[in-house]
Amino acid sequence: MNNNLSNEKIPPQPPSQPLIIKGGREPNGYLLAGTWMLALSLVLLAAYLGWRVQTTQAAPSLITSTVPTQIPILSSNSNSSRSSLPEYTQGVIQEGITRRTALHTNIPTRPRTKVIDYTVTTGDSVFGIAQSFNLKPETILWANYDQLNDSPDMLNPGMKLNVPPVDGVYYQWQEGDSFESVAGKFEAKVEDILGWEGNNFDLTDPQVESEQWIMIPDGHREFRQWLVPTIARSNSGVSKSVLGPGACEGDYSGAFGSGAFSWPSASHTLSGNDYWSGHLGIDIAGSLGDGVFATDAGVIVFAGWANGGYGYMVMIDHGNGYQTLYAHLSVVNVGCGQSVSTGSYIGAFGSTGNSTGAHLHLEVRYLGGFISPWYVLPAP
Repeated sequence: MNNNLSNEKIPPQPPSQPLIIKGGREPNGYLLAGTWMLALSLVLLAAYLGWRVQTTQAAPSLITSTVPTQIPILSSNSNSSRSSLPEYTQGVIQEGITRRTALHTNIPTRPRTKVIDYTVTTGDSVFGIAQSFNLKPETILWANYDQLNDSPDMLNPGMKLNVPPVDGVYYQWQEGDSFESVAGKFEAKVEDILGWEGNNFDLTDPQVESEQWIMIPDGHREFRQWLVPTIARSNSGVSKSVLGPGACEGDYSGAFGSGAFSWPSASHTLSGNDYWSGHLGIDIAGSLGDGVFATDAGVIVFAGWANGGYGYMVMIDHGNGYQTLYAHLSVVNVGCGQSVSTGSYIGAFGSTGNSTGAHLHLEVRYLGGFISPWYVLPAP
């Protein structure tokens, strides 16, 4: 009985606790793999975020635009709930070409085609008037021959002058004139006369009535001038009745010039007229009563009033071919035949004769001809 009992197999009993396998790999392997996957995801996320930051920072230098941002304008009839726009903020700086605002608009100068009237005022000169209208001084003289007689010194305050629109001759048509004869008289071209818009010619049948004024562009003619003749110290034949009470009628001897000239005044600037073909001297600026001095030694051959617009005048013969003339004086301080030296006081600035203001008209002549005073005077 005992042997049978000892050989009987007893079935295994179920465990009362969970089975724990020491050193097992399966549960801990899943945890480790998950940890590595999470770490790799974080690394990839960090790399992506870094790339996005770099791309955003580099964007302003890559974006350029010349098209301005347009903001839609809402109609006044729009719903009030939609009438206010959200505040606009520009997140990215845009580079482009901008245009600076110009508050002033330059209107192009149009050519003048009409002759205008100009009233002479104190201090005016033909030279200065011409400059202000961008014309040559001879254009002013030629347009006003009836008043100025081609002499700039005939200008007087209150005088009404014609100021042509362009350089040339302002001409009053005469009976018997033709375009060919007028063009030849003033050395101009017929086509220039006909084509100038201010003349308003009908080019199919151009007609001009007698006494009509026309403009001859770029035309010119010789000057007609009244001048005090050159007077030498041996001046036989000089007549007071012709030249004026200041003419010296005798023959004189005395001081001779050195040929080295000095300025006749403390002022070395012009008041208006310079030396040119229509004005054979220079007008030196100064105030009434300023001193006038001999530019070189010589003998007085004219001292007093001069006919023809010079007013009170002094002329010095320097005995070496040169003569100098000082006009429009208020005071004459020398007399006929008197010898003077360089710098001698001979008179004072004035505005006598044909003058629009106090100044000194200086002429320099050599061997009877006129030369520019700038050739002999020291640099200002």
